Amino acid sequence: MIKDTKILVVDDEEVVRLSYARSLASNHCKVEMVSNGPDALEVMGQRPFDVVLLDLLMPGMNGMAVLSTIKQRWPESEVIIITGYPALETAKEAVTLGAYDYLAKPAGPDDIVNATHSAMMHKQWTLRSDQASSSAGMH
Repeated sequence: MIKDTKILVVDDEEVVRLSYARSLASNHCKVEMVSNGPDALEVMGQRPFDVVLLDLLMPGMNGMAVLSTIKQRWPESEVIIITGYPALETAKEAVTLGAYDYLAKPAGPDDIVNATHSAMMHKQWTLRSDQASSSAGMH
């Protein structure tokens, strides 16, 4: 994992939040946890996150609404949807809205670490290619 990756875990179940945080803690990541969509958006407004692990079914604001808002306001953040109710329709919708990945619960520690690592590699590659294309256009 890339050192100091900032990860936000959004899930209404504390046991799930703690499990993901534990899986990522040994990978030199900075992990924060919130239990709902509005709190996630508030925290993201205060500081950026590289990767967001996002539950779909939460009381109040659902994960798709949170995903949509994150991708509009913080497009550089990679979002991984993790749901206990996987379905092809929601997977398609999540990808259309800009999710990087879509995992079914229960997601094991390796699944969480691998998906997060892949998202960070994708983000770094995207940032590098954006910088290369913008500097190429300046000459």
